[in-house]
Amino acid sequence: MNSYAVFLRGVNVGGITIKMAELKDALKQRPFGSVKTLLASGNVVLTSDLPAAGVKAEFEECLREAFGYDAWVVVLPAERLAELVAAYPYPPDDAGTHSYVTLSSDAGVLAELYDAGTALDGVELTLLGPEAVAWLAPAGGTLDSPFSKLSSKPKYKSSTTTRNLRTLIKVRDAAAQLQGGRV
Repeated sequence: MNSYAVFLRGVNVGGITIKMAELKDALKQRPFGSVKTLLASGNVVLTSDLPAAGVKAEFEECLREAFGYDAWVVVLPAERLAELVAAYPYPPDDAGTHSYVTLSSDAGVLAELYDAGTALDGVELTLLGPEAVAWLAPAGGTLDSPFSKLSSKPKYKSSTTTRNLRTLIKVRDAAAQLQGGRV
């Protein structure tokens, strides 16, 4: 069994409300084990014999059938999530900034987003790999930050989602517990 972190896009915002207990129940019918939801913002860890692409397909189909919306998720193997967290180049949140990672299920889309983001004035980005970009936002101004506005454009909706570093650390730790503490 492989351990995965699954990040749902746009859950509990914009009229799409999913109770995590209902999500967990819906996922019981799929080829997943040890399903655990974290926080109320669409973070799940689970085990499966499927490859990451199979987990993504099954998970999205489950969301569409059970909750009736055009769902998208980003799936990362637990080991890869741990590598991304370890590679985060900026300091953790402080009084002036918040630490974020934009995750993507499409390397081409993420490369396009990264290129567009580096062209913005005053934006500092680090490409962590084909599935992740690290960035900072001013405290209290995340949604107004240039990169946040760019990444929220509809063309990125189906393949990207953003989490703060604190959340990624919690998800990494929960995924590690599924592997008996190994990541």
